[in-house]
Amino acid sequence: MLKNIKIVLIETTHPGNIGAAARAMKNMALENLCLVSPKVYPSAEATARAAGADSILESCQVYDTLDEALQGCRLVVGASARLRTVDWPQVRPRECAEKVWSEAAQGEVAILFGRESSGLRNSELDRCQYLVHIPANPEYSSLNIAQALQVIAYEVHLQSLTQESVASAAASEVASAGAMEGFFQHLQQTMEETGFSHPQQSEKLQRRLRRLFFRARPDPEELNILRGILSAAQGRKSMRRE
Repeated sequence: MLKNIKIVLIETTHPGNIGAAARAMKNMALENLCLVSPKVYPSAEATARAAGADSILESCQVYDTLDEALQGCRLVVGASARLRTVDWPQVRPRECAEKVWSEAAQGEVAILFGRESSGLRNSELDRCQYLVHIPANPEYSSLNIAQALQVIAYEVHLQSLTQESVASAAASEVASAGAMEGFFQHLQQTMEETGFSHPQQSEKLQRRLRRLFFRARPDPEELNILRGILSAAQGRKSMRRE
């Protein structure tokens, strides 16, 4: 199950942070590290900061886009140093670990960490079912990537040590992150083509619809039904234009 937990670092600027993240992962028995467009990698500084966690760096996957990194993931959680005004479902590290551990029994999951200076963009948080926030001193709440990762990885490791794992829950197939993104793009296209929404109002509306369908957790067959309905709506619109 620990192998099914992807740690995804997005556009990391300092290679030393990649090494420190690898060390934090090794401490807590996590090994699936993914990098999305790192500024510098591979790097001697990353290897030095890994302090013996070389196996994590050697096996890590480097991707050009977040879409590639999330391929096949059934759950995506984004880490943020600040509470957002946009209404994402938010959890603390322990609850995050419980959800991640439960889902990892059935397939791959991902925890996203953003850029050192600005964290995750809204477009990246849109890919997440949950946002995990680490409560800290409100006067100095910003954590280094490796520090934040260590906190969350520790909670995940505690879950792996307990015998009260939610892994015993009945397995259920859910649509992957890639399939959900394809559906959301299809939904937005259909809404605009049928006149239900226009680009100026679409972003906020689409974000609320993402929350709705992420809560529903449709399986692949249900998603195919929804896309069939969208295609039918598009077809009727095309016929009216004729």
